[in-house]
Amino acid sequence: MFDLEAAIKQWLKLFRKHKAFNHGSIREMELHLRDHIDDLIASGHSEKESFDLAVKAFGEIPKVATEAYQNIKPASSNMAFGLVRNYLKIGIRSISRKPFFTFLNTFGLAIGMAGGLLIALFIHDELIFDKMFADADRIYRINIDNQTSGEFSAHASAPGPMAGVLVQDCPQVELVTRFREVGSTLMRSSDSTLNVKEKYVVGADSAFFEMFGLGLLEGDSRTALKNPNTIVITKTVAKKHFGLKSAYGQRLVLDNKQTYMVTGVMDDLPQNSFLRNHGVFISLSSYQDENTTAWNTWYFPTFVKIKPNTHVADLQAFLDNVKERYLIPWAMTFVPGLTIESSRASAKETGDFMRFNTTALPDIHLHSVNREGEFSPNSTIQNVYIMAFIGFFLILLAAVNFMNLSTAQSLTRAKEVGIRKTLGSNRFGLIRQFLTESALISFLSLCLAILMVGIAIPFFNELSGKIISIPFTNPLFWIVLIAATFALGIFSGSYPAFFLSRFIPAQVLKGSLGEIRGGNIRNLLVIFQFGISVFLIVCTLVVFQQVNFIRNKELGFQKDQILIIDDIYAAGNQRESFKEEVKKIGQVQSVSLSSFLPTPSDRTGTTYFSESAFENGDFRSEKAVIIERWKIDQDYAATLDLKIVAGRDFSSEFRADSSSILINESAAAMLGVTPEKALGMRLTSDFHRSDKENMEYHTIIGVIKNFHFESLRNSIDGLTLMIGNNPNKMIVKLSGGDFKSAIVNIEETWRTIAPGQPFSYYFMDESFNDTYKAELQLGSIFITFTMLSIFIACLGLFGLSAFNAEKKTKEIGIKKVLGASIVHISYQLSFNFLKLVGISILISLPLSWYVMDKWLEDFTYHVQISGWVFVAAAFVAIAISILTVSYQSIKAAIMSPVNSLRSE
Repeated sequence: MFDLEAAIKQWLKLFRKHKAFNHGSIREMELHLRDHIDDLIASGHSEKESFDLAVKAFGEIPKVATEAYQNIKPASSNMAFGLVRNYLKIGIRSISRKPFFTFLNTFGLAIGMAGGLLIALFIHDELIFDKMFADADRIYRINIDNQTSGEFSAHASAPGPMAGVLVQDCPQVELVTRFREVGSTLMRSSDSTLNVKEKYVVGADSAFFEMFGLGLLEGDSRTALKNPNTIVITKTVAKKHFGLKSAYGQRLVLDNKQTYMVTGVMDDLPQNSFLRNHGVFISLSSYQDENTTAWNTWYFPTFVKIKPNTHVADLQAFLDNVKERYLIPWAMTFVPGLTIESSRASAKETGDFMRFNTTALPDIHLHSVNREGEFSPNSTIQNVYIMAFIGFFLILLAAVNFMNLSTAQSLTRAKEVGIRKTLGSNRFGLIRQFLTESALISFLSLCLAILMVGIAIPFFNELSGKIISIPFTNPLFWIVLIAATFALGIFSGSYPAFFLSRFIPAQVLKGSLGEIRGGNIRNLLVIFQFGISVFLIVCTLVVFQQVNFIRNKELGFQKDQILIIDDIYAAGNQRESFKEEVKKIGQVQSVSLSSFLPTPSDRTGTTYFSESAFENGDFRSEKAVIIERWKIDQDYAATLDLKIVAGRDFSSEFRADSSSILINESAAAMLGVTPEKALGMRLTSDFHRSDKENMEYHTIIGVIKNFHFESLRNSIDGLTLMIGNNPNKMIVKLSGGDFKSAIVNIEETWRTIAPGQPFSYYFMDESFNDTYKAELQLGSIFITFTMLSIFIACLGLFGLSAFNAEKKTKEIGIKKVLGASIVHISYQLSFNFLKLVGISILISLPLSWYVMDKWLEDFTYHVQISGWVFVAAAFVAIAISILTVSYQSIKAAIMSPVNSLRSE
């Protein structure tokens, strides 16, 4: 058998003796010889034939010991396997020669791949929301878009009677289910005295389970929510209240009032569903308004499933006629003079409208923004686009990094390519070899990237507010990941492969590489890398500038030092006593009782008519305005520091204030009057009664300055405040100092008045920040991946500067001998790179301004992008590039000229 390894060693030994080459030349000759032998083996020659042909190509062949030919191995019959094995062998040998550049390539690619994988998992989770439900593609939610007196509102719910008319009269509908907004409630088992707060409670009808294809762990899904005072809970809620006992058939007491029987226990709902937070479902028949015929009951989220092979356009055509076919005829029963024709004329004159439309179930999470009555906070498709953009460019930056470093090393591999071509290697064989090397680095990077993701994913979940994991057991995940890695390897190595393989042997062996060094391409790639990095820096700064604007904007009410105590209805008729006791605590400045807050809380809209709408006995329907109505007490405005711009606040000295109201400036504008002229006007929401002469009116006694009670994405809508009962929150204004002692004192008072009831509190500024949690998360994600992109760009710049310094070693030595200073040499080595960074800044700044200006348009109230943002981004990019390049430049500049000149 031919022993190839022994033959190579013997040949090299004799060749060195015969030629008297130095050690460095023999090592280089050995590498070229081995590469050529591998190429010949891959083309189908036996190892002995390959050896003979290879050494023959080097000219004179020294006589090799006869025993070296004894262990001849037959050529592999599997040509494809031999080819791949050969390419892998050469690839491993090649990447091991340059450990520094291999590390930069592998680590840079791994960071880009890890970031891209995290973002891909995030996007996948966003895109599959609600798709796990049966027939999700045929389920739609009914929405309301309404504009009254120029004020627009969007609702994720429908009027109570909508479900009935869809079932009866819409032939495209297969099934309808309704919910009823409930919110939070106190709950305890019937044999317990301690309440537990359940935040996410909703009423649901008996078709709920069939609509979404849900089953029960215990109970019958067809009848579980059919009867009044029945309730279905998830297994987590069941365990909370009943431990290891079966919850089925047990009784629960809600808000210390009504007792419900548990008729079903269901599995917890998926975290990527619109019902993800909900664990308690009360039968809709438990509520008196279940069968309401009133079309102004806009608090019933309604879902329909259309029949197979029907189109949502047909459902929309039906909805377009609902107003005139059902709503107006209902209103005509109590609104004198109202007709379909007069309603059309009024809408044409004022521009007001009320429209019913649909949102597909899988679109709710990403395509339903700023609608009132959503079950859970939604994201936006824009955020998905932003994340996809970041992920794509992270991977692209890493690939560009690879291309740059690979082409930069072209000089070190030029002689290799020249010799291999001289020895018979063709261009396509070289291309395949270089692509194999890049694919090998990609798969090494993949292994490192998966390790990075495994470490980083808990932090990423905390950052993004998600619960995602790597689907190791999913074959499709691995197929996609490996295919993407292979494609990335081919893409990353394509330019270096074609670049290196086109070297002309005669030129490279003479050292004439001036025309093929690829400097311009490398420069463009550096500009691209830093351009993306500067773009992301600007985006990050603008996002945080907007968030900071939100946090510090004058909102028109006090949110700092405001303590909110939840669920005070558990104190029953002792609420006022509790309020009076809390007012006696030293740090308490003011106390108010209400269910309504400027931060997320209860919301309710009411249709009002001014007294002038009934002129000469004719009802003027175009005078209707839909305004939010909050019920408060006399201390509300003072506690939240609301400003009165006209009239006065509520006062216990005026008994008539029980039928009076305050409005904000927007409500006055909707009524078409100034704040001063609004005083004394009378409004009614009691217009549906037949005896119009006995309608109850509310007199406007004051106008408050507009304050932001909704997201800054929206304009300030109309608002009315009136004295009301049954509040479930206490608002406590504290003076500065130790809040902890004040909270302890308030809790002790609560324990005395409401023993056994949970004491739940939070600060209003915390609730305010939760409103903009999505923006805060987006900003955090931006800054994290911006840092990654900068790091990848710096890796590339570091590698290029190291290569540039190495290439100019002899030139630097000569300059130092001729008297050049370290500063001058460092400047010359760094200037070209800084010039490229400057060009990238000039390109990316206008683009980043345009994109972020469009993003800010989503906010009614937003910052103007300041000039300092662009200056800061440019400064950061330049500072980072200087730090990256200067290390290699200074290192090269301080090298002894003796060593510099001897190195060549």
